Amino acid sequence: MNILAVYPGTFDPIHYGHIDIIQRGAQLFDQLLVAVYDKPLKSLVFSYEDRVALVNQAVQEMKLTNVQVIGYNGLTVDFCRKVGAKVIVRGLRVFSDFEFEFRMALANRRLAPEIDIVTLITHERHTFLSSTTVREIASLGGDVSTMVPPHAEAALQRHFHELGEDGSKVAPMTQLRD
Repeated sequence: MNILAVYPGTFDPIHYGHIDIIQRGAQLFDQLLVAVYDKPLKSLVFSYEDRVALVNQAVQEMKLTNVQVIGYNGLTVDFCRKVGAKVIVRGLRVFSDFEFEFRMALANRRLAPEIDIVTLITHERHTFLSSTTVREIASLGGDVSTMVPPHAEAALQRHFHELGEDGSKVAPMTQLRD
């Protein structure tokens, strides 16, 4: 039986917590699609194209032959049906993530009872990591080298360097609300 799973997210930017879940998901399933969502209801630093490229580079560096990066829009369960995935992979860092993930899993189960949700608990060294935390630290000139792969760190530095030394420019965030 060939089991295809989808690991969806915005990945703004990809960090080592995401990479942990990708590596473990790749061990559990025959194929893993890392699905980068194009228009989340939140502010972003990186464009959709940049986020896909950052995730792609991270996956290529992992040399996982059963992992593919793909962008998508719309409902995650509709995307899963379209590609034939039977599993959605999600990661949990801390207990406060549980309520959100639980509600999302129940909603997805209501919409698509044929698709299961598998939640992986992140490695303890990544429990504090979130893309929001990484972005905030990077925006203030902090060292994120232990949080993100080198190419993502360089992309963050380039992005926030555009603000100028005095911080007088407005951060070029992307907000995508329909």
